[in-house]
Order: sequence, then C-alpha cells, then structure tokens
Amino acid sequence: MAGYRRVVNSQKCVRAGGKHNDLEDVGRDLYHHTFFEMLGNWSFGDFFKEEACSMAWELLTEKYGIPPDRLYVTYFGGDPGAGLPADSETRDVWLSLGLPSERVLPFGLDCNFWEMGETGPCGPCTEIHYDHGVGEGAAAQVNAGNPGLVELWNLVFMQYHREADSSLQPLPRYSVDTGMGLERLVAVLQGTTSNYDTDLFTPLLDTIHQRSGARRYGGLVGSSPDASLDTAYRVLADHARALTVCIADGLYPGMSGAPLVLRRILRRAVRFSAEVLHAPAGLLASLVPSVAETLGAAYPELKQDTSQIMDVIEEGETAFLSSLVRGRRVIDRTLRKMGDRERFPADVAWSLHRSLGFPLDLVGLMLDEKAVTMDTEGLERLAKEEAEHSRGAAMGEAGAEPELDPHTLSELHRARVPPTDDSPKYAYTLDAHGKYAFPSGRATVLALSLGRSLVQEVGPGQRGFVILDRTNFYSEQGGQSCDQGFLVREGQQDVVLPVLDVRGAGGFVVHRVLVPECLRVGDRLELFVDQAQRLGCMVKHTATHLLMAALCRVLGPRTQQRGSHVAAQRLRLDVSVKGPLTDGQLAELDAAVQALIGRDEEVHTAELPLHQALQITGLRKTNEVYLDPVRVVSIGAHVEEPHSSDGTQHTSVELCCGTHLLRTGLIQDLVIVSERQLAKGISRLIAVTGQDAKQARAMGSALCEEVDSLCERSQAAPASLPVAQRQAKDIGRLTDVVDGATVPQRERRQLQQRLRALQRVANTRVRRLEDQAAAVQLRVVLAQSPDQMLLVDMIPGQPVTVLGKMVKLLSVERPHCSVMLLSSQPGGKVVCVCGVAQDLRNNLPAVDWALAVCAGMGGNAGGSAHIAKGIGNSSNLEEVIQMAVQYARSRM
Repeated sequence: MAGYRRVVNSQKCVRAGGKHNDLEDVGRDLYHHTFFEMLGNWSFGDFFKEEACSMAWELLTEKYGIPPDRLYVTYFGGDPGAGLPADSETRDVWLSLGLPSERVLPFGLDCNFWEMGETGPCGPCTEIHYDHGVGEGAAAQVNAGNPGLVELWNLVFMQYHREADSSLQPLPRYSVDTGMGLERLVAVLQGTTSNYDTDLFTPLLDTIHQRSGARRYGGLVGSSPDASLDTAYRVLADHARALTVCIADGLYPGMSGAPLVLRRILRRAVRFSAEVLHAPAGLLASLVPSVAETLGAAYPELKQDTSQIMDVIEEGETAFLSSLVRGRRVIDRTLRKMGDRERFPADVAWSLHRSLGFPLDLVGLMLDEKAVTMDTEGLERLAKEEAEHSRGAAMGEAGAEPELDPHTLSELHRARVPPTDDSPKYAYTLDAHGKYAFPSGRATVLALSLGRSLVQEVGPGQRGFVILDRTNFYSEQGGQSCDQGFLVREGQQDVVLPVLDVRGAGGFVVHRVLVPECLRVGDRLELFVDQAQRLGCMVKHTATHLLMAALCRVLGPRTQQRGSHVAAQRLRLDVSVKGPLTDGQLAELDAAVQALIGRDEEVHTAELPLHQALQITGLRKTNEVYLDPVRVVSIGAHVEEPHSSDGTQHTSVELCCGTHLLRTGLIQDLVIVSERQLAKGISRLIAVTGQDAKQARAMGSALCEEVDSLCERSQAAPASLPVAQRQAKDIGRLTDVVDGATVPQRERRQLQQRLRALQRVANTRVRRLEDQAAAVQLRVVLAQSPDQMLLVDMIPGQPVTVLGKMVKLLSVERPHCSVMLLSSQPGGKVVCVCGVAQDLRNNLPAVDWALAVCAGMGGNAGGSAHIAKGIGNSSNLEEVIQMAVQYARSRM
C-alpha cells in the first residue's frame, strides 16, 4: 500500500462509539445508521483540492446525472482564534466549476474542519449537500438539521497535523480523504428522501413485517404511536445489518471495547422488537438471511455461515429478554413512586445497567418516551466509582469492602448464625450445544450489617452487608474475582438489589448490596449471577491452569506459580523464572497453549481429604495453606484415575477452589499480551482469551503492516528538515501505539526493536539537517549584521532546536556577542533562544532576558545564565524585537 498514490475503495463502517457516534440517532430519522458503506477516493501526495472537487462534481452531475441545482457545497470559512485562514482555494474551485456563490457556503471548525482524534492528521473539508426538495431558502438550512438537506459527500484535505500541545503543524505532503455514504447516494439515485425506502432496506422491512405481524412500514418519524412503530422498523433493519456484518468479521458481542458496543446494539434492537413491535422472540436473528442476500454479492463472507451468525444473535436475544421484562417492571415501579418534577434516580438507572445489562443510552431512550429526565450527574459519579473499583479489581487489589471486623464476627457467632453454604456456586451445566446454564438460587437473609453493627433491616438507598443461609455467588478467593449480579425479594420481582461485591470472612459469604427498598432479616430472596461475567472468569481460570501447564512444559517442571488473578477480561499469572522469557520461549509457549486448547479436554473436579489429595501424582500446588477437605481440579483425566509417574495422563491437576469450564474448548485462543519482571526470578504474564485474543493477533498484524510501511517510507533520505522531523514524530507516535496496544508480547518486542532502530536513524537525520540549517542561517545573519556586542533577529519558520544550535555556533564565532533569535510558528506562537557573553552574565543572565521577553508575549522561559529558551504568542514580532533590545541594553 505504501507505493500507491491514488486509491478508490468501499469500506464497511460502524459508527456507534467514540467521537463519531450515531447510535442514539438511528431510527429517529431517515438517514442515520450504525453500519453503512463508505465510498472513498484517496490521494497520497498526488492530486489535491482542484482535482478532488472536479472529479466529485463530474461523478455526481455527469456520471450519476444528479441535477446541479440540487447540490450545495460548504467550505472552511476560517477561524481567527485558531490562527486558521479561510479555505479560499476550495471556494474558488467550486466557483470555477460553475456553482453560484449563494450555493457555496462557509462554515467554521465544527462543520468544515475534520479531525479524528486529539492528535494526528487533520485539515479543512468541503461537503456536498443534496436538497431533497426544500427549494427556496435551502441555503439557510444547510447544516441546520433539516432532514430534507443531507450531507452526501465529504472531501477532507489533510494538510495539518494536530500536535499533543494542540498546535497545528503543516504536513510535508498533503493528502485527500473523501467519504460518501452509499445508503444516502442510493436514496438520491432511486428518487427517495429516505435511505430506508431503497432496495438496501426494503427486503429487511418486508421480512420484519412478515415475521412480527405488525402493520407495514410507513416511513413516519416523530413521537406518535405510529411513528414509534416505524422507528422500531428502522432500528431493527439497521441493527440487523450491523450485527450480521460485525459477527461475520469475527467481532462478537462482549463485555468491553468494541464487543461491548456490539452488545449495546443487539440489546437496543431486542428492546424495540419486544416492546414496540411486540414481535415473537427470534425476530432479530431471523433477519440475518435477508442481510446476507442484500449485501452478500459485495461481501460473500456474509453467506458463508449465516447459521452461526443467527445462533450468536439468538443467544444474545435470549439472554436479554428476561432482563428486559424485569427492567421494565423496575422502571415502571420507580416512575409510579416518583413525584412529577423528580429526575429518575441515578442508583436505579445504574442498577439496571450494572445488574441487568441495560445500556445507559437505552435507559435514557425508555425514559424519553415517558418524558422523564435522568439524573446524569449522579450517573457520572456512579460510573466513576465503578471505574475506580474495576481498575483495582483488574490489578488484583483487594477492595476495602465488604469485610466483617472481629467484633461483628463475634456477634454473628453469639447469635448462632450458621456459616454460609456456597456450594451452589458450582451448580452449573453444559448442554450438547456448548451453552452453559447458571440456575438462579433461593436463600433467606440470616443477618444484615451496617458498618460495624448487626441490624434487623437496611433502609432504602443504603449499602449494607447481607449474609444468607446459602448462595450461588462466588466470593473473591483463590485469585478469582467475585461474581456480579443482583437479588430480588420473592414476590417482588420489580425491585432489584445490585450485588456490588462478595467476600468471604470467617466461614460467612458477605454480599455488599445496594438496597433500593427496605431489606429485613428473614426475607426470602432469589439470587441471579451475572452469567457473562461468571463465564468470563471461568474461561480465564481454566486458561490459567492450561498456561501454567504449558509453562512447565516449556520452562521445565520446576517452574512455580507465585501468584495469579483471574477476572472476566484477562488473567494474570506470576511465575518463577531464571530470567525474562525470550521470544523463542514465548513462541513455544504460544504453540503449547494452542495445542492444549485444541484438545477440548474435559475438566473434572472432586473434593478430597487433604492428605489424600496430596498423594496424587503430578499434583501442582503452591505454598498456600489449604483447608481440609480440598477441591481438586484435573484437566484431561478424572481426579480418581491413577496417573503415571511423570503425570502424562492428565494435562493439569491442581488444588483450586475456583469455578472452571467443563471443557477447555471454549477458551478458543489465548494470547500473552504482557510479560515483565516483577523481581529477580519472578515474571508476570498477562493474557487474554477468545475473541479478545483473536483481536490482539489482528491488531499485531495491523501494526506490523504499519511498521513495514513506515520502514519503506523511511528508506529514502528526507529532502528537508520539516520532512525529517515529521518522520521522526511519526515513528515516535507509532512507538507509543505499539507500547500501549493489546498485541502478542512477542510481536510487541519485535516491533519495538524495529522502531527503535528507525528512531535512531531518523534522529540522526534530524540532527544532521538541523546542523546544516543552523550553519546556513547563521551565515545569512552574520552577513547582514556587522560585528557588534548585541544581536536580536528574527529567523522565519525555524524550530527552537535550530535556533539553539545557531546561538551555540555564534558564541564560538563571536564570543563577546550576546544574541537572541526569535522565530514565528503556526498558530501565532513565537519561540526564542538567547545566549549571553561571559562578561555580561552577572548583569544580563540569559534566563532573565528570555523570561522578560516571553512574559511580554504571555509565555514562559527557562535556562541558565549562559543560554535560555522560551515560548509565547505574538502577532507583532517587530515590537517583540524592540522590547528584547531595550531590555538587554538597559543591563549591559
């Protein structure tokens, strides 16, 4: 790809998260989508504004036959505050193509300056808008939210780079990146005002009508009952496309990152299907064949395994439907209890999100339909608390709660509260289709605690400790994170009690619970474990055992586990090693783990007396103190089966109280994404599994291609200092990405090594060109300035590094000369470097001189009495030079 100068493509795009997020708009209008096809043409240092605009105009008006009087264009009108001029070049191009000036419209940064992130390539853009029939006065409606005027094509001119300090630097080579939504283009070409009335969507809408039994799609928008039904049609059609395409590409609904976004899309679709269309279960999955039929010619992978895609969607739909019914009850009950002017309580919204898996935007949508607002400030606070708790859990840090102090434990024993029976945590099954079932539990509240005191009841809004007679919740132990989930009181299914944490203390399992309504000792509860989170922990825990078995095979049987932590997202394993794992050992480890996973072996458990368990051949144990009896987990053979002297009849056998898979195949894949030395002889491994592992491998491959491309571009020596500096910065930015990306650790090391070599070469080139530029510029300055004691001058467009080298060279050639050099930078910034002759440093320290000048420009400076540098902002450099001269002369 690095050799291409021009590219034309069509790419699959999903806009449902991050900076560019259309999810909440989908369904409410006729043209937003989560998934769409982006048609684009690109120039990499080849054509620019004139050619890009001309080709776009020719394609739309001549090839596609779109009437020119239906088109309006916008361009960047400039921003004085950002130091950016208007893009008059683009305006003039459009005028030269025959557009009247009243249809060539200027807009500001928000509409016509394109940036993807906080840093990176960016630049002005010009958009082509289509008038679906607004007619007179349409120019005033462009970018005003009128659905009759839609953006059709955006042409982005990449000519700047946004730096980390928010400044803009011109790119050494300009590029063009354009994008036109296929769905909007098809609507124009097929003569309809709605994307959903095109042949990309009508087959889906027909299928929804046939399978739901609802009236036919009518294309209405708004809040009326009929419009709400049409909104549901659009949501189902759009979300079915997004889900089908993403799952076919290997992205599955999950718990974090992009998989979590897909989960939100799925659950939003399920809600509209069940509550608005009142469709039977399975409607969403049944749309997959229609999606494959409409898109399969362009994307044949959609037709390869439609049944698997349907299974994934149906599984997600089934998982959410029961939660949806319960969540609706919770919302309706809360609304009945609220006053007319109250906002919906944040703790209830958060419990719907955390306990029942409701996306927060879906909660907001359901409340909008009732004209109720949500306590967003309270939600932000709860989200922040949850994030802090999750960070601690990811690092394996024990939280401060819930704990029972010795006084409370003594009270429990005096009250003869029996220990908690937590054996139901192991009561789960695996069916013939590879699906796990986690039945709910039933229990009685035996004790409640607030702080250090046992109480008979916990009031609304309080967070209390709950001890039950029995529980199916796993309490944090053995390095495995505790379960999440919720409790409901028997006979009161519309009140959810989120379980915030679960710990063990003195034989009791302590649930820290948020109580929305009063909870009393003796209440009967039903217990629901978060199945996705539990299954994630089971996968990671069994994977930890396989990883440890593989380590023993690769590094030798003396390898010992020194600690571990298992969470739903990733696993951490600390092991004794002679030194950091080599790339070769990581490769062997990867192959060994993949082989073990591929066996799809059965996982067996048994509870045995400790002395009997310790006699098992090949048993791996740590230096922990074990209870008696103990639980034994064996992979590949029954615990009771005899093992050979070298333990080869089983893959792994350990003492372990954790919850595990019943077969290892569900792990699918495992990738070590980090390996570092904690101390001499102890290495910490972090790994991900399943889809996360596959994505890590894909990210590693993508970054490898990026580095390959960068290597190719770096082979030729840069023609100028700005180009060399840009190459060095590009290498640094890619290094930061590689350092922070979730990729296989072995690939990370190899990429880092290549990037370090590239950085050394790039830095050497930059220094050489800086030296050359400093020498050339200094000759010019000396030729223009007679031999004098004071020199203050402006050097246009030079970086502070070149100014510094000029000052140092001048101090050698003219040791009795004091000098200050200034240079204007993009965005109105001014940098300066000054050096003071040795005999003047007491009266005129360089740092004081630089501080005085930069303070006058609203900036700052630093350095020594000999040499200093600083930065400020000014549009009048002559005035700055005069100020610098006056200050210096007053102290010479």
